[in-house]
Amino acid sequence: MFFRILGQLFRASRWRLGVAVLAVASGAAVTSALLNLQIDAERKLTREFRSLGANVMISPGRDAAADGSKPPLADAAVLERLGPILASSPQVLAAAPYLYVVARVPTADGTEQSVILAGTWFDQMKRMSTWWKMDGQWLESRNDLERCLVGRNAARQLGVAPGSALELRYADRTAKLTVAGVATAGGGEDSQIFVNLPVAQHLAGLEGRVGLVQLSVVGAPSVIESFASRLAAALPGFEVRPVRQLAEAEGFLLGRIRSLILFTVILILALTALCVLATMTALAMERRRDVGLMKALGGPVRRVVRLFLVEAASLGVLGGLVGFGGGMLLSAWIGRRVFDVAISPRIEVLPLTIALMVAVALTGAFPLRLLGRVKPAEILRGE
Repeated sequence: MFFRILGQLFRASRWRLGVAVLAVASGAAVTSALLNLQIDAERKLTREFRSLGANVMISPGRDAAADGSKPPLADAAVLERLGPILASSPQVLAAAPYLYVVARVPTADGTEQSVILAGTWFDQMKRMSTWWKMDGQWLESRNDLERCLVGRNAARQLGVAPGSALELRYADRTAKLTVAGVATAGGGEDSQIFVNLPVAQHLAGLEGRVGLVQLSVVGAPSVIESFASRLAAALPGFEVRPVRQLAEAEGFLLGRIRSLILFTVILILALTALCVLATMTALAMERRRDVGLMKALGGPVRRVVRLFLVEAASLGVLGGLVGFGGGMLLSAWIGRRVFDVAISPRIEVLPLTIALMVAVALTGAFPLRLLGRVKPAEILRGE
């Protein structure tokens, strides 16, 4: 009987309830779109920050300079110690060792020019340098000891291009390489030459030595700080420090996005509740006679109020379901036009959207609760 009466109420007031469903669905669409943006866009923007380069540095401690090396160097065995830690840390996107050497390059006029030579692992460097523009070919193998990458400014200075032969000198050692590509990074890397780590170690006579290790770690600034602290505890004698500029910029941007989305969601929910409130107020005026008749026939006040609250909750569920579909389309459009990233639908947004819409519908249905105060005698007298 309860559900039969509920169905009759829906049919009798389908136009006004349709307006309420439309208001709830509109609010649900915007709310679910913003929530989906916060969850998915935040995750993808965090990955975009990681493409800007390393955000955690591991360097030898002050005691490493006891052998007189300037700057201090570390034993490459630290890479073996890092292996198990990185394998158990899914937030680490890439980890690359670096050894920097000031090499000399002979030019066509018989002179030599100094250039910074960076020995690294090409496969790891590429993973944390996805924004680089490459004229030629990226190198991805750690075993490629005959080719190199040259920064744009260094290539212009030395007059080389992809395919050119390049001779590097350090003390009495020489390495002859072929330029595989010319890289444009927009920073100091444009003035460097990149080779595989064994080439730089052999040229400088520093086999088994590295200068530092750069890591690209995915996560919020607090996650990065926590990971750096854990890494420092596992590597005594080394300095592990996050790159503050990247972490702070990421935290500032993501914090602003969260605040904007939270404020907008609260505003949308308030406006949706007002729309439902206006519709339900008119509906309550129409139903005074029905409520009075129910109570005159012996219907308990609690059951009458529960009947209308279930009706309002049904509006919230229906509006949340309809609005969720539109919200996913809206979030995909906003992600593409505003953030220039593809936003994926997040199913966890659906129950949250429905819960919020049910709460809004029940809040807007406050006038229906007042129907419990209707006196049957006044309704039967036509008052």
